[in-house]
Amino acid sequence: MTLDKTGRPAASRTRAGTRRRWTGLALLLAAVPVVTALSLAVGAGGVPPGTVFDVLLRPDGSEAAVIVHELRIPRTVLALAVGAALGLAGALMQGQTRNPLADPGLLGIEAGAALAVVLAIALLGVDHIAGYLWFGLAGAGAATVAVLAVGSRRGGPDPLSLVLAGAATTALLTAVTQAFVTRESRSVQAYRVWGSGTVMGRGIDIFLQALPLLLLGLLLAVAVAPGLNLLQLGDDVARSLGQHPLRQKIMGVAAIMVLCGTATAACGPIGFIGLTVPHAARRLCGVDHRWVTAYSAVLGGLLLTLADTIGRVLAPPSEVHVGIVTALLGGPVFVVLVRRARLVRV
Repeated sequence: MTLDKTGRPAASRTRAGTRRRWTGLALLLAAVPVVTALSLAVGAGGVPPGTVFDVLLRPDGSEAAVIVHELRIPRTVLALAVGAALGLAGALMQGQTRNPLADPGLLGIEAGAALAVVLAIALLGVDHIAGYLWFGLAGAGAATVAVLAVGSRRGGPDPLSLVLAGAATTALLTAVTQAFVTRESRSVQAYRVWGSGTVMGRGIDIFLQALPLLLLGLLLAVAVAPGLNLLQLGDDVARSLGQHPLRQKIMGVAAIMVLCGTATAACGPIGFIGLTVPHAARRLCGVDHRWVTAYSAVLGGLLLTLADTIGRVLAPPSEVHVGIVTALLGGPVFVVLVRRARLVRV
């Protein structure tokens, strides 16, 4: 019988670890309806929680019913979905590049989406969020393809080259975006709302348009997550164990692009979710990417929804956009995680 360092059977320890991970994931999933209820009950509209749940079950056309059904429900659903997408994209990005400081925005995805939205506003007169979604997604895709082309070698995308190409592309696209913003006054006003990162003012139509793309990104993430464990050993070892590194890397980058690109196009750039959440997930479940991706998706949805709820009560009667709240909360949390975890290897 094989014993581990504690003297217990290794198989027994593995089963205990699996049960602990399932328990942790179940607890996180159980927190989703709690956070959802909190998001529906709290807001700057001054609707009492009792009234919120009353009109939720029996909509009567009152002002409270309009606030709940047309404002709070869409933004809550979108926050859960976008947060899950950003958390999952962050876990994939850090696994793909083997860099614990990597963020989905490092591939130029957010910068590409921002430039496309500014061009749509300045040159085509697009003034609706639904229009931003598709232009932003196209810009994110174009930026990702450019980074992938520059950061790839004969054996496929190289982690270090990918990061360097992404950083350079992000800097270039950001400079072009700022040039347009400073010249076009109309672009400044429209871009300012989108560029701060917010789920406020998004109707259920935005969620429904984004949903198929988010599901596609989720399917790609589920397909590539198990192979990330082998990629950590290097391409040669992964290939000898039956893995196809090139296909794995391309599918991984595609998943990151679809998830982060859709989230950014729908809500604007929202920082720190993709960077911080995977670290918290590894603290809870270890370094197995099959679990890290699952934990990151749930944690990302919870964190973004909580941040949006907090933003509604920080400066009443106005609201603080969720992108600002995540930066305020994510910075200190990330510093604590880094100091305690010593940047656990991914």
